[in-house]
Amino acid sequence: MKRYDGEHIEVTYDTARCLHAAECVRGMPAVFDTAKRPWIAPDAADAEALASVIRRCPTGALHYTLREGEPERPSVPTRIRLPEGGPLLIEGDLELDGNRETRAAICRCGQSANEPYCDRSGPCRQWEYEPGGRAKRISRT
Repeated sequence: MKRYDGEHIEVTYDTARCLHAAECVRGMPAVFDTAKRPWIAPDAADAEALASVIRRCPTGALHYTLREGEPERPSVPTRIRLPEGGPLLIEGDLELDGNRETRAAICRCGQSANEPYCDRSGPCRQWEYEPGGRAKRISRT
């Protein structure tokens, strides 16, 4: 788990859970710039706006803590998506292996080395996330 401290917000990033949906990069490229190190610059945007973008991360690889303000609240009702060829995407008030979560991409094939989370090591390695909750299966040679 990597931590990026800003004046008004702390961002955490779990590399093992990231499936590169890129909601962060598309949503706030001034903060999330994969060409820079560190690639997350929490002070490059308003903390509340940044928190809103982080909540769009479908895997839960990104989380935040506001220095002042409300913690992330789970979605109500819990939302479950079953994208074709991809992981089970869940948003809500979750408990996974004794840990409280608000978002997760759960392995559906049983081949992940990071269970219960998907790591794209099984048939879902060809799955590619599409913004807006859709998913498509792509073929790679």
